[in-house]
Amino acid sequence: MPHWVRVAHIDDLLPGQRIITEIEGYFIAVFNVNDEFFCIEDVCTHDGGPVAEGELDGYAIECPRHGARFDIRTGKVLSFPAVVPVPTFPVKLEGDEIFVDIAELVGA
Repeated sequence: MPHWVRVAHIDDLLPGQRIITEIEGYFIAVFNVNDEFFCIEDVCTHDGGPVAEGELDGYAIECPRHGARFDIRTGKVLSFPAVVPVPTFPVKLEGDEIFVDIAELVGA
């Protein structure tokens, strides 16, 4: 069952920007790329460090610690040293509000 959580107002996340927030003890990152919204868990699968503070190039985020790269749309690994994808979460807009479905995180 979905567990939708409001994370931001659309004006808080302009194209090219990201927000990192904590929800129920988990850190997630929501990105706006060309007015498309994507969400990943802010944990690099290589070493458990934060990944979302890294450089965003198109749909690729690069972990600032060791350079692993991930596709923010799918979580897919784009470069080593990571070999496991990062979790991704559905995003929806309701009016001017951005919501993320964190059911997988909280076991809903």
